[in-house]
Amino acid sequence: MAKIKKVVLAYSGGLDTSVILTWLRDTYDCEVVTFTADIGQGEELEPARAKAKKMGVKEIFIDDLKEEFVRDFVFPMFRANTLYEGEYLLGTSIARPLIAKRQIEIANKVGADAVSHGATGKGNDQVRFELGYYALRPDIRIIAPWREWDLTSREKLMAYAEKRGIPVEMKRGKKSPYSMDANLLHISYEGGILEDPWKEPEASMWRWTVAPEKAPNKATYIELTYKKGDITAINGKAMSPATVLATLNQLGGANGIGRTDIVENRYVGMKSRGAYETPGGTIMLKAHRAIESITLDREVAHLKDDLMPRYASLIYNGYWWSPERRMLQEMINASQATVNGVVRLKLYKGNVTVVGRKSDSDSLFDATIATFEEDKGAYNQKDAEGFIKLNALRMRIAAKRKRGKT
Repeated sequence: MAKIKKVVLAYSGGLDTSVILTWLRDTYDCEVVTFTADIGQGEELEPARAKAKKMGVKEIFIDDLKEEFVRDFVFPMFRANTLYEGEYLLGTSIARPLIAKRQIEIANKVGADAVSHGATGKGNDQVRFELGYYALRPDIRIIAPWREWDLTSREKLMAYAEKRGIPVEMKRGKKSPYSMDANLLHISYEGGILEDPWKEPEASMWRWTVAPEKAPNKATYIELTYKKGDITAINGKAMSPATVLATLNQLGGANGIGRTDIVENRYVGMKSRGAYETPGGTIMLKAHRAIESITLDREVAHLKDDLMPRYASLIYNGYWWSPERRMLQEMINASQATVNGVVRLKLYKGNVTVVGRKSDSDSLFDATIATFEEDKGAYNQKDAEGFIKLNALRMRIAAKRKRGKT
């Protein structure tokens, strides 16, 4: 196998990726390019640049991908009303294909022949990153240190860092016992007491949301404007996709919305418990179904619901760049041409309630037909008799046959 000359590393500046940077040089005698993605994790990223520079990295990329993340990944996913296993809003899963895409773009730009990530061999992210790499550049070499090295504990990583003179910042104060991942859509928590599925998450764990019981006693009302299935304005104010999601996160978090506690089935075969805060995503899912309820044809809506679990599994399992996901996305996008209008919501103590929906141009709701009052002949109730008898025919035949045998 040819020698690796240059590798692009997905780099955060933390202990793991700092060790990986030096380990790649030690093991493969190659040049390392660092890439740090800003997808709204809320952390200061310039220290990562400074640390990479201090460690002798010549090519450093820190890219603001927040708008692309929401516009090209989060919004398309919510057009499908996506939930994995009926609960998970896929906050981590949907970020990985974007990171993989940008990493490959950088590899092509700088002439790298390999990419590397810090995902462990026990989780889903290794699959999501690497399926993306291969789909976008099939000849790329992938280095996954956690599947190669013997640095299998924090103690061993610290010892390696000390031996090789790797600067490791020791955070002051109490260290969080949880493994956390954050982006503009969600923050996730794993590990600690969450490894016992019987134990309730600690109140101090949550970062983005107040407890529902401590949320304001007065409801917050908001109006979301939709165009072709995507939110374009909140309370009449036009906003970019990233600003829409950030605003909904703030509104939802303040009202105790978006907490979930899930045991999910991982791609690698194990069950894993995680707690999630997805305030904006929870609001978006509720509102999108509401606007579709008046603008989408019944059978189209039912077909979308049939396809959604498959679509969710594709994203969860890392197949965002697959031909089948792309095909489904084309169908979903086509269904959204008439999903235009406004949804009014009430946010109150952990709940999102739809209290109004309208579409001046595309509503299929006809009050003259649906009314319980006089409809002036808009609907002939006698028409129901025929289709009821036709639909009952097979059951009537079976019942007569059964009765004849008794």
